[in-house]
Amino acid sequence: MEQRTIKKPIELSGVGLHTGIEVNLKFKPAPTNTGINFIRVDIKDSPMVKADTNYILDQDKSPRRTSIGNGPVEIHTIEHLMAALWALGIDNIIVEMDGPELPGLDGSAIGFVEMLRNAGIENQGAPKNVYQVRSPLWLEQDGATIMVLPDNQFRVSYTLNYEHPVLRTQYLSFTIDENTFEKEIASSRTFCLEREVKDLREQGLGKGANYENTVVVGNKGVIDNKLRFEDEFARHKILDLLGDLYLLGYGIRGHIIAMRSGHPLNIKLVNKINAQREKTLSGGIKGVHVETGSGILDAEDIQKILPHRYPFLLVDKIIELEPGKRAVGIKNVTMNEEFFTGHFPGRPVMPGVLIVEAMAQVAGVLMLNKKENLGKMAYFMSLDKAKFRKTVVPGDQLRLEVSVVKLKSKIGQVHTRALVDDQVVSEADLMFALVKA
Repeated sequence: MEQRTIKKPIELSGVGLHTGIEVNLKFKPAPTNTGINFIRVDIKDSPMVKADTNYILDQDKSPRRTSIGNGPVEIHTIEHLMAALWALGIDNIIVEMDGPELPGLDGSAIGFVEMLRNAGIENQGAPKNVYQVRSPLWLEQDGATIMVLPDNQFRVSYTLNYEHPVLRTQYLSFTIDENTFEKEIASSRTFCLEREVKDLREQGLGKGANYENTVVVGNKGVIDNKLRFEDEFARHKILDLLGDLYLLGYGIRGHIIAMRSGHPLNIKLVNKINAQREKTLSGGIKGVHVETGSGILDAEDIQKILPHRYPFLLVDKIIELEPGKRAVGIKNVTMNEEFFTGHFPGRPVMPGVLIVEAMAQVAGVLMLNKKENLGKMAYFMSLDKAKFRKTVVPGDQLRLEVSVVKLKSKIGQVHTRALVDDQVVSEADLMFALVKA
């Protein structure tokens, strides 16, 4: 998948749902890896605010909508546009605006989808950023819950349940792509309860709302309007969720399961997903060049290259190093190793997976001590032809030999062997992805 932007500038005008202020928008193409950026052309020096997790405004300051800001510069009610951008796969775009809030249009995202299609969408060559959720995340607040589970696709399951005679329980589940969004989600409109209207107006909200751009629900049904879907309320909640999720700045693969979730809980999930991704990325091997001289690296040198520390640093020293070709490391196995307390404690045996990890760490030193790979990180892609030929016990000295099979800018393949007293105890072919940190 490639990053996308629009082909040509396009303009749109409308009234903000909450501020009631007329605003003019101009959408412009943007270069790769720049993201979604809003520019307030009505403010001196035209300050810019990036649509990502660093600039999300607190829900107490911006209730009933999703807003971003940088100091005094604020951009309100961005979720419908963000959902449209996500659905169309638009990663990079500039949005110039002369007011504080995006137009509400008809209360849905369909107007933004149609406008962006008219501008044309083009691929930009650079790979799209997508994160696959690694482990479940769960949040709960005031009777609402939201979670994300690992999945090879992007799926949303939503349950709406209001204590209201008209808003009966509604459940929807979609594997969502561009076509599904446009057909099933995009035209669903924002809504509120009739009993909420007075309070919202007293808070200074809903100044641009009316019975055409907001579905108002009374005790006997929808007031002065008709539903586009029988379960339009749940569909719009999914629309808001998609817009909030796109504040991550990248797509995700995972299954979102939400019950009564709204903007506050959506944003908390966004922050949790982002934290998980950052933790995952920081777990790789990061390159820092160390001048080898004689080819020998001690423990201090190794720790400049690898992020691992005791008890997970499994290389004591590097005794041979031919950059880009081969390396040999040493691991002295002692009775003090922490894993011996639980791994066959009556007859201590070094776990085979840790022997593989030790060989991988030597491979990391070999690949990432190249100047061309500074600032990169190495992640396991595959483990092949792994064999364990002999047990390793306290008192053994592991000789860890790594030979390069292929080493390019984005991938590294190595053959590894572990020996004790010149006898092979383990061997494996390892493959790594080399990516920018």
